[in-house]
Amino acid sequence: MEAVQGAKVVVTGAGGGIGAALARRFAAQGARVVVNDLDADGAKAVAEEIGGIALPGDAATIVTEARDALGGTVDVYCANAGVGGDGGDVGEPLDERAWALSWDVNVMAHVRAAHALLPDWLERGSGRFVSTVSAAGLLTMIGAAPYSVTKHGAYAFAEWLSLTYRHRGLKVHAICPQGVRTGMLDASGSAGDLVLRPTAIEPDDVADALFRGIEEDRFLILPHPEVAEYYRARATDPERWLGGMNRIQQQWEATR
Repeated sequence: MEAVQGAKVVVTGAGGGIGAALARRFAAQGARVVVNDLDADGAKAVAEEIGGIALPGDAATIVTEARDALGGTVDVYCANAGVGGDGGDVGEPLDERAWALSWDVNVMAHVRAAHALLPDWLERGSGRFVSTVSAAGLLTMIGAAPYSVTKHGAYAFAEWLSLTYRHRGLKVHAICPQGVRTGMLDASGSAGDLVLRPTAIEPDDVADALFRGIEEDRFLILPHPEVAEYYRARATDPERWLGGMNRIQQQWEATR
């Protein structure tokens, strides 16, 4: 793919799951890839597999080091690292730490990366920012308030980047899958089993969807195409949509 061949790419949260699939796909298309993850062993294993560069550590702080490792330039940044967690229901004790972590990883890490990358990208007139959001960022997810709210924030930030800088050469893609067979799905508990697992796809399917989106120059990437209909229903008839989601909530509560 011409848009990717020879590109210098950073993928955060790439020690497994969606991030590893993205790193493998970029490398297969001829890109030079920095593999970042808090899991140092996972990052090193994927980097060795694809001939990339392992850069363990906090995704929010690695832009400068990644740029140096790639010879001074980052062409594509995949803000893929994320955290789930439920943070407690409203009627339960509030876990402020879970909320703070979700904001920091799911939103502010994207903001910090863009802040570090934009000056060079705008000067060059080119750059590509890939945000792994979630269908929860377009819709919501039962039993996961911090995740749902911060993924809405991640989507809003990607949208803002695109509308603000697209005329200056910045390409932005927001990936919004439903269930994906990763460790995060396994950790989502009974809510994930009810809502996400029945239609879950593989991480490679997410990579396929992104690369189709890059070829077609699309902002919104929907590995589960049916999410477009759900998103349309949410926007056009919110009362009906909320009622339907509440029925799913009640179904989940009956199993707990």
